[in-house]
Amino acid sequence: MSSTPRTKHKKTLGDTPVGREAQFLDQTLRPTTWNEYVGQKHIKDNVAILLAAARGRGHAPEHLLFHGPPGLGKTTLAHLIAHETGAQMRATSGPAIERVGDLASILTNLSPGDILFIDEVHRLNKIIEEVLYPAMETGALDIIIGKGPSARTIQLELPPFTLIAATTRIALLSGPLRSRFSGGTFKLNYYTEGEIQSILERSARLLGIPDDGEALIEIAKRSRATPRTANYLLKRARDFAQVEKLPFSRKTVSQALVLLGVDDVGLFPSDRVVIETIIDKFDGGPVGLTTLASATSDDAATIEEVYEPYLMQLGFLERTPRGRIVTKRGYKHLGKRTLNAQEKLL
Repeated sequence: MSSTPRTKHKKTLGDTPVGREAQFLDQTLRPTTWNEYVGQKHIKDNVAILLAAARGRGHAPEHLLFHGPPGLGKTTLAHLIAHETGAQMRATSGPAIERVGDLASILTNLSPGDILFIDEVHRLNKIIEEVLYPAMETGALDIIIGKGPSARTIQLELPPFTLIAATTRIALLSGPLRSRFSGGTFKLNYYTEGEIQSILERSARLLGIPDDGEALIEIAKRSRATPRTANYLLKRARDFAQVEKLPFSRKTVSQALVLLGVDDVGLFPSDRVVIETIIDKFDGGPVGLTTLASATSDDAATIEEVYEPYLMQLGFLERTPRGRIVTKRGYKHLGKRTLNAQEKLL
């Protein structure tokens, strides 16, 4: 009688503790308490009062809207609020809600006190927005069944819930939707270098990285004043030190960041391409956004939302009615000579 040979299960990286750690690394680095959340003090203070008041009344917190550049902690704030209130958070995004039925399915499956988090809320369809209005205001969902003269409206009562929305482009939100965030609309600001360093110190402890103050300062200087970028650079510097078998030091971090193409003020190669294109192809500007996007083979929205905010914060780029212009500071950073008016005409 022949027996079937037993095959030995081969462990993949995802089966190991290291693989699982890597898979959930970003979630591990996310703060879980208000004390661990560094920066944005004005938002923390206001939200803390809102939550305490709602808890005292036994009500769900009012709806909140967070806006600001990517990577500043909008999603983290939503997770913190859910943790502080002990509520379950259901997360989705504007592009994921394609039909009214999608929104109805999400809302009717909420339990009392749940938090619904919608990221990139500015990308919601306008028809879906109109269905969301009564859900936010009166806790009712109006669904139209049928078409034409036989169509009728059914109103479903929803459990008390809190909507937390995040957007990088608040100007694209309609006025009626913005006005329904009764708990408040809060803008997240860029972080100071000291705040970024505090975030890196906590992340280094969680990742088991030696606490080298000078190395963390070097990363903080090039982090674009954004926690997400800071944690990304920290992880890549850790990888470089591990593979090259080097101590985690300022010198090692500098070598890793040079390899990534990150300069001393945090510009990535893609940022420099934008400035260099304006200088080399358009004599420093002005140049329109669409033309610039075509010249760089990039998306106009990416240039406007990802590259420009930090370049403008550094004072390397200006937006004018006629288009984008590279400043003298931008020329100096790239080591290029500014052209005078006569040279631009040649």
